Amino acid sequence: MAGPGAWGRLHFVLLSVSSWSLISAQVMDKKTIQVPENDPIEIPCAAYMSKSGTPRVEWKFEKGSSIVLFYYDSKFTDPYKGRAQYTPTGIRFTSVTRKDTGKYICEVLSTGSGGGGELSKSEVDLIVQVPPSKPVAKGPTSVTIGNKAVLKCVETDGSPPPTFQWYRDNILMPSNPKINEKFRNSSYTIDTKTGVLTIEPVTSFDTGDYFCEAQNNVGTAQKSEAIHLEATEVNVGGIVAAVVVLLIVLALVAFGIWFAYRRGFFSSNSTNKQVIYSQPSNRSDGEFKQTSSFLV
Repeated sequence: MAGPGAWGRLHFVLLSVSSWSLISAQVMDKKTIQVPENDPIEIPCAAYMSKSGTPRVEWKFEKGSSIVLFYYDSKFTDPYKGRAQYTPTGIRFTSVTRKDTGKYICEVLSTGSGGGGELSKSEVDLIVQVPPSKPVAKGPTSVTIGNKAVLKCVETDGSPPPTFQWYRDNILMPSNPKINEKFRNSSYTIDTKTGVLTIEPVTSFDTGDYFCEAQNNVGTAQKSEAIHLEATEVNVGGIVAAVVVLLIVLALVAFGIWFAYRRGFFSSNSTNKQVIYSQPSNRSDGEFKQTSSFLV
């Protein structure tokens, strides 16, 4: 259970956020800073105002749809304690990691003598530079001529996100295949941002070994292992053989049904009725007895 001090801090945060939201903020500056991973960096706060009194400063970290208030009430929150230092002009990190990539927002509330306040803010987009790791090339190994083949280059570590290139048989594939004699008979598109290579339609010229390369101008470019793509003809012989086998099977089934009818396996068995007649014996005139019966 949180103690009185924790509840006090929470109360302060709620009051701070609610009160600041009522004041229109003026964005003083926006900039982008890039720094290699594990290097120190100072993120400046251009919203800081040197006026009488002590301005109230808060720092927020925004990444995607998440916003974290990591500096308020002159204190850092976890996990920034011990790895960040506050200065009147900014926040200094002793070392940054790829997780620190995002937007840093500095908000400064300066109070006047009349009790009013003016809120200013500045924003810094921090990009922690990380070289790309070895990408992975994914795609089919065999595609029928005339169909579509999609090959993908997957890399998840690079920051900023890398761009991609594709090679076939160790030759760089140009963005327009018609400008290179070796690729003139191919039809493909390359998305350099997503790393997707689409070949449509596949021809016999597209058979080969493919690999991709990821680069973001941080460190050295990284190449994937090669995958082999085989453009295959339609197997006409196999289709004909399958049709012949199917016709033989159907013929055997039809012959079996005909033979069964000939042998009477499918004829209905009718029940014959027999009448057994017995002659009367030893009866006198005028005496009648039923002496015959019918057996069904």
